[in-house]
Amino acid sequence: MTSPTHDLSKLRIDRDPPPEVRRAFGRTLAFVGVAAALASGAVLWVRSRSTVTAETVVATPIASGGGAGGAGATSVTANGYVVARTHAAVSAKIPGRIASLTVDGGSEVRRGQVIAQLENADYAAAVGEARANVASARAQLTEAATERDQSAREAHRVAQIHGEHPELVSAQDSESAMSRAEQAAARAGSAQAKIEAAQAALRFAEATLENTYIRAPFTGTVLRKEAEVGEVVAPSVGGGLTRGAVVTMADLASLEVEVDVNEAYIARVHHGQPARITLDAYQDTSFRGEVRQVVPTADRQRATVQVKVSIADRDPRILPEMGARVDFLASDSGGTAAAPSAAGPARFRLPAAAVRESGGRSVVWLVRDGRLQAREVAAGPVSGGFREVTKGLSGGERVVTGGVEEPKEGMRVKPNER
Repeated sequence: MTSPTHDLSKLRIDRDPPPEVRRAFGRTLAFVGVAAALASGAVLWVRSRSTVTAETVVATPIASGGGAGGAGATSVTANGYVVARTHAAVSAKIPGRIASLTVDGGSEVRRGQVIAQLENADYAAAVGEARANVASARAQLTEAATERDQSAREAHRVAQIHGEHPELVSAQDSESAMSRAEQAAARAGSAQAKIEAAQAALRFAEATLENTYIRAPFTGTVLRKEAEVGEVVAPSVGGGLTRGAVVTMADLASLEVEVDVNEAYIARVHHGQPARITLDAYQDTSFRGEVRQVVPTADRQRATVQVKVSIADRDPRILPEMGARVDFLASDSGGTAAAPSAAGPARFRLPAAAVRESGGRSVVWLVRDGRLQAREVAAGPVSGGFREVTKGLSGGERVVTGGVEEPKEGMRVKPNER
């Protein structure tokens, strides 16, 4: 009997995909690759063609006006605050509780005007007692003076009788009368001294009573109240519930600006030099000023020198403690703008943000043909938000001051001049 033949090859599983599936998968991969390439190219093209708006300024030599139109060129800029030359924190001369306060912030007061009063019933009583002591001392002086005069007359009469009739009055009686007269004179002198002591005590009591009245030390304006009615004040703050000053006041007619000038530029500032003052609160308005004093000492920690600038243009908008920028104007002895120096190198005043430090070098970024270009410069220290560039610029360059966080060589930018 013949056994049947089995073909096991027919049981093999074909794991290869059909040709149609392989072709479709290949086309999909090709499309994805082409799309990725196109997207990458588009991104690179957009990046290469995109521009960043950059804030720029045109580098102008200081000798040509320093951005001031050629008249009154700015030589140094410094920041500071408006202060009152005449300024005081008014306090009581003696400790006590405030009974009345007659002023408020903004009140105008005259010199000697009563600002506040302390509770003073005890001091008023002390004045009354001192006056009574003076009256009592004067009465004692009157009594002592009467006794002195009487004793003097009696001593004179006894001495005269003794001289004419020794048998009637002995020498001893004459000496006793003289001694009583001298004692009466001494008592009268003591009574006079007691009057002077009582008068001195009265003056002290009156002065102490006067000290309970807090008066304005000068004519000015009350800036703020430091205490209220019912609070205890003292000449100096000793802790606890006591306060020092009652009010803070200033003479607004003595307002000036105090600025700190970097010592590298202080040689360009001198007494009487004209200046331009710009308040942070009113950026669109400037006020005329003049250097009143260059303080003859420097701050070694900050390497600055304080300069006080008087304000020529009085304006009610100018208030103490306002922030201010002072531009010191380069001028000759006549107060006019100084002529440019042909021999000296050109100097440029740029915003501090325009100069960047990179690898120990000072660098500015210029805009040329719509692209950034780095330029190494020599720059001085910051003063009033500006830095002075003495080397690396020739004038007319468009310098980037902001808008570009990470500048790179050749980066496309759109200048926006301030």
